[in-house]
Amino acid sequence: MARLEGKSVIITGAGSGIGRAAALLFCKEGSRLIAVDRSEAVKDTVDQVRRSGGTAEAVVADAGSEADVAGFIDRAIAIYGRLDGIWANAGVSGGLKPLAEQTPEHWQEILRINLIGPFLAVKHASPHLVKQGHGAIVCTASVAGLKSGASGHPYAASKAGVISLVQTTAYSLSGTGVRINAVCPGLIETGMTKPIFESAKECGTESKIGQLNPLKRAGQPHEIAAMGLFLISDEASYVNGQAFPVDGGLTASMPYTGKPI
Repeated sequence: MARLEGKSVIITGAGSGIGRAAALLFCKEGSRLIAVDRSEAVKDTVDQVRRSGGTAEAVVADAGSEADVAGFIDRAIAIYGRLDGIWANAGVSGGLKPLAEQTPEHWQEILRINLIGPFLAVKHASPHLVKQGHGAIVCTASVAGLKSGASGHPYAASKAGVISLVQTTAYSLSGTGVRINAVCPGLIETGMTKPIFESAKECGTESKIGQLNPLKRAGQPHEIAAMGLFLISDEASYVNGQAFPVDGGLTASMPYTGKPI
């Protein structure tokens, strides 16, 4: 397992799901953490970290607000004296409304959090990382940003934008020693996907969840957290500008629902 011993790291969206799993894992592996979420639940995350012997501070903030992002990055440096990495993980679901029923206001809010949020993290964290000559940025994208059919229009578009942001930023940071990559989760059991799992249970189709991927199951938050840990760590020192699906093999091919050969 990769280690983050002594590294100062920020994780947004740390109040639940992937962000909470990442916070617990990162601190287990030695990180000093700033856990950010717009929900007070982030304080519960930090309580769990501290009970397990880790070091973390909770910040209730909006990852899509420039003032808030600048504020929690400055706080990380004030508390820990440096910043070694940031995982821009905060995001919201766009829903599945028909295209004709979607509004510009709805799109703007999804893009503000899912795409502008990671941009702001990059904008305000990268100068500190560049100054010290090394560091890592991870952004949460989605398989929905790679191929159609995984989510609604605004969510998929926002995540495709995150992948492009990562790729273009990698070149903007050429020669600085700072790396940036994206994680693209498939179907993961989190608060965001809770309606899918609850609906399947009600309909008696729970066994069909995740059946479009070769592993024939949904993923768990800790499985995404493990990829983020690797990408933030020095073990990934030559990994840059990439978008990694963690999806049980879903995007390895077109969905295949027949019997295995």
